[in-house]
Amino acid sequence: MDIHRCRFVPYPPSAINALAFSHPSSLATSSKGLPTLRLAIGRANGDIEIWNPLRGAWHHESTFRGGKDRSIEGLVWTHDPEEQDRNGLNVPGRLRLYSIGYSSAVTEWDLGSGIPIRHASGNYGELWCIAAQPRLPSTKIKTSDISNGNKEDDIECQSLAVGCADGSIVLFSTAEGDLKFERTLTRPAKKKARVLSITWQTRHIVITGHADSTIRIFDIRNGQQIRSMSLGAGPEGGPKEILVWSVKCMVDGTIVSGDSTGTVSFWDAKLYSRLQRITSHKADVLDLAVSVDGEAVFSGSMDRRTTLYRRTVGSRPGEKRRWVEIAHQRFHSHDVKAMATFETKGISILASGGLDTTPIIVPIREYGKEHHRTLSCLPQKPPVCSAPKNRLLVSWWDREVSLWRIATSLQTLVESNEYEDPSLSPTKRLMAKVLIQGEESITSADIVQAGSLLVVATLSTIKVFRLKAKNDSTIGLRKIELPSELHGIGAKIIQWSPDGKWLLSITSNNKVLAIRVGGWADSKKGPHFLPQIVNLKRLPRKALQFNYLNGSLGAYNRSISCVAFSADSRVLVVGDLSGHLDTWVLEGHEDLTQDPPINRSRNDKSSSSSSSSSSSSASDESDQSDAEHHPTLVYAQHWKRNPTAHLIPKLPSAALIMSFRPTKPTSISPEVLTNGNGHLHPTRYNPYPHSHDLPTGEDRLFIVTAEHQFYEINILAGKISDWSRRNPTSALPKEFRSIRDRAMGCIWDVAPSSSPSPDRQRIWLYGNTWLWMFDLAQDLPRPDHDENDESDGDKPQVGEFSQTRKRRREKAARKKSINLSMDHDGDSHARSGKKERDTGAGSRIPAHELVTGVGRKMRKTIGAKGADASFVKLGRDVSDESEAEEEEEEEDENDQALMKLRRGGDVAMVDGDENGTDEKDEKTLGEIRAGPPFWGTFKYRPILGIVPIGGRENDEDDDSREGTDGERRGRRRAVEVALVERPMFDVDLPERFYGDQEWSEKKDADVRL
Repeated sequence: MDIHRCRFVPYPPSAINALAFSHPSSLATSSKGLPTLRLAIGRANGDIEIWNPLRGAWHHESTFRGGKDRSIEGLVWTHDPEEQDRNGLNVPGRLRLYSIGYSSAVTEWDLGSGIPIRHASGNYGELWCIAAQPRLPSTKIKTSDISNGNKEDDIECQSLAVGCADGSIVLFSTAEGDLKFERTLTRPAKKKARVLSITWQTRHIVITGHADSTIRIFDIRNGQQIRSMSLGAGPEGGPKEILVWSVKCMVDGTIVSGDSTGTVSFWDAKLYSRLQRITSHKADVLDLAVSVDGEAVFSGSMDRRTTLYRRTVGSRPGEKRRWVEIAHQRFHSHDVKAMATFETKGISILASGGLDTTPIIVPIREYGKEHHRTLSCLPQKPPVCSAPKNRLLVSWWDREVSLWRIATSLQTLVESNEYEDPSLSPTKRLMAKVLIQGEESITSADIVQAGSLLVVATLSTIKVFRLKAKNDSTIGLRKIELPSELHGIGAKIIQWSPDGKWLLSITSNNKVLAIRVGGWADSKKGPHFLPQIVNLKRLPRKALQFNYLNGSLGAYNRSISCVAFSADSRVLVVGDLSGHLDTWVLEGHEDLTQDPPINRSRNDKSSSSSSSSSSSSASDESDQSDAEHHPTLVYAQHWKRNPTAHLIPKLPSAALIMSFRPTKPTSISPEVLTNGNGHLHPTRYNPYPHSHDLPTGEDRLFIVTAEHQFYEINILAGKISDWSRRNPTSALPKEFRSIRDRAMGCIWDVAPSSSPSPDRQRIWLYGNTWLWMFDLAQDLPRPDHDENDESDGDKPQVGEFSQTRKRRREKAARKKSINLSMDHDGDSHARSGKKERDTGAGSRIPAHELVTGVGRKMRKTIGAKGADASFVKLGRDVSDESEAEEEEEEEDENDQALMKLRRGGDVAMVDGDENGTDEKDEKTLGEIRAGPPFWGTFKYRPILGIVPIGGRENDEDDDSREGTDGERRGRRRAVEVALVERPMFDVDLPERFYGDQEWSEKKDADVRL
């Protein structure tokens, strides 16, 4: 594969200003992350990112786009009380997300559509901080009061407290699913000291930190100020007033504050007096985070340090426990502005972010024993696309789109020796730049493979441009009008079909719209959009229900996240965050002689109201039935639901990548005429006849889920493909399974059937820090087995599957005995090759690399001679398996046994049919072509995206050319891609605080130069 390493594509990541977990910490929860647990990240450009911890996998699910001059300065979640549906069944309350920015309004976001649904504002200043009232304990919730609508319902709902720039504190009510101004808790004083931080001590006590060296405590029941605590005067030579940037409360009510002097102060919960202060930072403490048990406190500062404090155990009876600084580390390269914690029995993490734009996940209970985790600051969906035939690269960010041309291929540069002097032949050129009017940021963009049409979408508009080259250095753009039904309707995902005849639009409320492009053959009029808009109905799915404590995300799990067209543009698949797939096929043959009628069915009328809210499942079924009987014909073709859609299985997690295997276009059968409907004649009752033939091309869809599971599905057959059945997730190499960064995209390297090597079926997957290749023409090597298991060559018997549970228990017992008798290095999981268990951050630090504490084990001896010596583990016992981990291990064993049975020995199946049929050629492992079944590298980082550059239309000719001596004259034409990198040292960041390290770091920089 030929790779152009591109660093000229602009994409400046935005700073992190706010972090918030959707659930409060609770040690009563035994699982490693709740099903509805999410982390919201607010950035300075107005975007809100939603991350799913996913038991340590950390999947970036969606992004709520912001706009011009918008910023997210605060985020909070609330949990509505339990409700009852029409049948009288209890329904978990909804999780709701709120934000504030540089304005006087609180904004609530619709999780399903990703757009604001309501604002609440009043006659007060700008909002600087926000906090949500603690939930009422579940033991005190009265279901009868909820159902009867008593006053207890108002108490159950969580109010919002916000601090303003004029010193006032305002309460908002979230009762009855609304957001309303409730009352002003306190009026601003004459001094009008800004409220910089706010938190709740109890459900009735609010604590605020101000810009006048003061911390104030208020009772919301009577609106009175209980106490005012002063931090004193500022340091000599500095400002007289101290800014209280952060206040937090522990489980016992102890108040912790961080201020502009770099001091962390601890205050008594009852007397409201200062107990202790620790000056551990050389600059402002911008945020604090406390553990669920109140035994640990983290502080983040402008000096880039993240500091851990713990309580000491008194050596004498009655001695007071004091706080001490345990450790500090620079996880961030710039100011640490926001922190958030979440803890259960299985997960214990601290999330932090700041001006360096990168989220960091730090372990809490296992601090110093586990590595921290760095999440990507780049989007999960690459903001780049390409037109390979014209060698165009398209990138976008905020409201700007750039079109680049990769002028010369690598092979041409090497053959002409022009690479020695790049100035003679520039390899890249900016051809055009598009600035979208308005304040909304771009959500999606795409370009047809021929490079003639460009589409750009925001949440409120869709704009299409026709591209025409003026000269070698510029491209002209002309706007194309869309059908009137699409005016004022935006899209969160926009994509062209491979043949450029269909434009697919996924609206903010997850409606699937298909628009046909016509006029390609008309050189004067050019391409234009037909007035018919096809509204594709999705299968009604049952909403996921969770218990009262977990809450519900509503329609969020039904949000569409992935879209894929087949190579012939006749099969369409969309996937949502819950793992469901919806599929449609384009029925009939294209007949350009038939003018599509206008408004032939009720389906067309329903498309005009696509911006309305989603209808009920009964209405969807009625509309779909009507569409089946009265289809919307477009050139004698129409989209219909895949007949085998009900057979396609649900994925265990959301799909990160969906891509059909590419194929060469097949020649038209001589029995079918050019217009596709030669045997059909119009009649009085059927003026627009059309064929009912379904597509027969390549239908194998390759899927990578958020948990890095591989599936390949025959969409038209509604079943798992043979390759996927022989190669389950447990067969993936452990090097790939240990990768923590999620996959972002894929590139195919598939040889045509006429090629001398038709078995080339490679797929290149990439993430933020890695690039990996899998050869789908070969079976993956079998994973390593336990020494007591059967040999790899033995074919499993049917009775073996009934012994799975027994073998699992025996293996767990062996592992336990090994852990008790092993040395005190604590690396049993690394030695056995099992998946390393952690608390949600990084992997465990090897014992020989530990720099804090006394290790993980201590030697215990009984008796004077120490004959009965044993090792006792300190802290958390990592050998204990949760129920979920046991189920995963059992599934892996089942997959390995099924893999043996399906392969039937050391036999590899090489795909021989380009059209996706089940005909296979069996070859032994020694007879398949040379080459590894997989390969990976971590050379490129961080990767913004990889797109193909250069056409492959002459691939057969390049493979089949021979010289006069009978030898091949030209080598096989490799896949040519543009790999876009965005290293952090290219990002323009504001000046950072160095303190006493300014001279040493400057000296080191001079030495490097």
